Amino acid sequence: MTQGSRPRPGGPRPGRPQPRGTNQQRRTSRPRLRSLRGPSLVRLRIGFLLIAMVVSVFAARLFQLQGVDAQAYVAKARSEGAVTVTLPATRGTITDRNGVALAESVDGLMIIADPQLTVKNASAIATILARRLDVDYFDMLSRLRKPDTQFQYVARRVPSTLATSVVGEIDRRGYKGIDTRRDPVRTYPADDVAANLVGFTNDQGDAGEGAELMFDTMLSGKDGSASYETGGGNRIPLGDNSTVPPRSGHDLQLTIDRDVQWYTQRVVRSAVQGSGGSSGSAVVMDTHTGQLLALADYPTFDANQPSLSSKGNLGSRALRDVYEPGSVEKVLTASSLIDAGKVTPNTKITVPSMLPRGDRVIHDYFVHPKLHLTLTGVIAKSSNIGTVLAASQFKHKELYDYLRKFGLGARTGIGVQGETAGVLNSWKDWSQINQDTIAFGQGLAVNAVQMAAAVNTVANGGVYVKPSLVKGRATTSGGDVVGSDTTTTHRVISARAARLTARMMESVTNPETGTAASAGIEGYRVAGKTGTAQRVGEHCGCYDGTFTVSFAGFAPADKPRFMVYVVVQDPKNGGGGGSVGGPAFKKIMSYALQKYAVPPTGSVAPTPRIEW
Repeated sequence: MTQGSRPRPGGPRPGRPQPRGTNQQRRTSRPRLRSLRGPSLVRLRIGFLLIAMVVSVFAARLFQLQGVDAQAYVAKARSEGAVTVTLPATRGTITDRNGVALAESVDGLMIIADPQLTVKNASAIATILARRLDVDYFDMLSRLRKPDTQFQYVARRVPSTLATSVVGEIDRRGYKGIDTRRDPVRTYPADDVAANLVGFTNDQGDAGEGAELMFDTMLSGKDGSASYETGGGNRIPLGDNSTVPPRSGHDLQLTIDRDVQWYTQRVVRSAVQGSGGSSGSAVVMDTHTGQLLALADYPTFDANQPSLSSKGNLGSRALRDVYEPGSVEKVLTASSLIDAGKVTPNTKITVPSMLPRGDRVIHDYFVHPKLHLTLTGVIAKSSNIGTVLAASQFKHKELYDYLRKFGLGARTGIGVQGETAGVLNSWKDWSQINQDTIAFGQGLAVNAVQMAAAVNTVANGGVYVKPSLVKGRATTSGGDVVGSDTTTTHRVISARAARLTARMMESVTNPETGTAASAGIEGYRVAGKTGTAQRVGEHCGCYDGTFTVSFAGFAPADKPRFMVYVVVQDPKNGGGGGSVGGPAFKKIMSYALQKYAVPPTGSVAPTPRIEW
């Protein structure tokens, strides 16, 4: 031991041997620790190996699902538990010129079924659906039993109250698998008002006739969709869900005034029914813009129930039906002659009782001896013979060119499907009798809008303005751009010729000289012209003894604001353009003048010189 060192208390002393027992214990304890550590490491390694094997199995399966068989399993999932639902777009609203809805979409519901849940009670559910929704029982039965699907449409565009009631009845009876989804319903608030122009949509939402069909692409927008996974008839909250939102359609504004349209339709109906006619039409046009304030037809239909009307009543007769205009056309002939410098309103014409022309004989509608009429008198008395004699100064091509500039023989292109072009044969094919009859309105054919626009040229100072039905601008489903913003104009006759012709037309409504005193309106100067034309029969291809009667006019005559044209087909009371069309014209024109607060005329109509 070194100096100063001391042994530690209780510790072994240096130089002294330790007891055997202590070292023996140490030697025996170490091998015991080594024996415990070996088995633990083995178990740990085995555990890691098992985990690796399980993970490898899952990885291999995941690779198979996502890489090798991905499409097959996606398809299987879709067929067994994936549902795709249409999210309907809201169809654009059709309004009148003042923004009043003529066609709009309101809240509705679609009724849908999960056949996996309805199959057990399909017969009972189909009975309720057929009774409440007026659908086919067997079709419903087939849908409710459809295998391998969890989604079937039962009914589309059902009013919300009705759909809720039907589904509620099914639920109360304990039947499962019937539900609803949003599905806008098309409705027409004014029923038959402008139905011939607006058109309709059927139960499947397909457009039919009118603006609904012509502007379907613009109005319909684009449906969206929602896809989601289901299990046990329920939607899986954390499943694969995707949504494509719908895109609503654009609104369409017409030039129509709903109030004027409503009134005009009632007047036309009264005129047709009162005369025993088969049908009728009326046009109300803004003289300067060419915008149509009303385009009425009778018979027409209720746009909310189009299936209740015959197919022939679903379109617009004013644009589709063609007919020979009769004496209204004399306005075009006379104004063209004045514009060409060949006559004046006071030109003297000797009118015989009949006029032989080749192998034909031309008569007036009234029996008379030889008359001495001015051109104004020819218009006032509506003499066919006098018109033919005046028009004889035209060569065929001259009259033809004028009539073409008035818009005859060509579609107006206002944006209504099925519009007719009328008939105006080439002047090269005319004989003299062809020109003679065309001059007083037989031997050619027009539609009502076409003829109204032609006569409106006189009211508009000799300038033809293309009529329009759409306010602003819109693109048809065929790609044509139409509307009041696209309206074109061109001069047909001079302003002087138009003014002189308008004065001649005032003689028609003069109580002392004209054929349509009943068309006069107190306080206003009115220019007009009657028309009575023979009709060609559908079966014989010849004049069958029936007639088309009409009246066209504008007011105030000295400062025109509106053009009104009324046509009645096949009246059976013996009436003509003056007695049938005149009173209807007066009612419609009076309403328009009052509604738009057009002041009374401040001047007196000049006294016409009728005879010489």
